[in-house]
Amino acid sequence: MSFTLIVDDLEQLPKIVKEFLKRTSPHKKFVFYAEMGVGKTTLIKELSLQLGVNDVVSSPTFSIVNEYLTKENCKIYHFDFYRLEDEQEAFDMGYEEYFFSDAYCFIEWPEKIPNLIEDDMIVVKMHLDGNKRVINVLI
Repeated sequence: MSFTLIVDDLEQLPKIVKEFLKRTSPHKKFVFYAEMGVGKTTLIKELSLQLGVNDVVSSPTFSIVNEYLTKENCKIYHFDFYRLEDEQEAFDMGYEEYFFSDAYCFIEWPEKIPNLIEDDMIVVKMHLDGNKRVINVLI
């Protein structure tokens, strides 16, 4: 199953994310494919907000993973694998503990770890179309 969402401006994002979460429930593992600057982190910030995170959500570019708690004490792990040199670095950080937990996992730059992506992860492909952001979701 797949669906496409189009974001004309950021004011629409809360409504779009609500629809995204409705259509992807109960899945918790997501991989985000997009060029730099398309809006992966912005989308993940809104997803985290709607899931109940009160903290400021930021890109984990330098830390590789940020952990957040929702109001219901559910964990969310936000990964940015852009700086990884190889998959061994994901093993070194103990990726299995995160990926195989019951927590939400939002994974930016999954192309850096292609052999670690599981078949049951939701694929989110984003691209620009003029001023619009197109979000293709494959469940």
